[in-house]
Amino acid sequence: MSRINPTPAQRTFDEGRLMNVLVAPVISEKATMAAEKGNSVTFKVLQDATKPEIKAAVELMFKVEVLGVSVVNVKGKAKRFGQRLGRRNNVRKAYVTLKEGQELNLSGEAA
Repeated sequence: MSRINPTPAQRTFDEGRLMNVLVAPVISEKATMAAEKGNSVTFKVLQDATKPEIKAAVELMFKVEVLGVSVVNVKGKAKRFGQRLGRRNNVRKAYVTLKEGQELNLSGEAA
């Protein structure tokens, strides 16, 4: 019996798409605490990005080994702009856990 879906080792991704999957790093108190406590990094990602794509993108761009990926969809808040009601965009965040000994410096400081 053959597999319908390829195994993770057989899966290939478009490198151009992978370069666009990670939108920006999330710099917040929660993300900083997660980085210090559990060796994880937080990114804003595309709305339609999958966990395997996020893992492949981080490994390709930063040359690190990824242990796991958790994804959270954050619903945009309703806000007022003067008298008008508006809505902020929905955001998809990815918490990427790195293997022991791996480090990712997003602060821009020289090591």
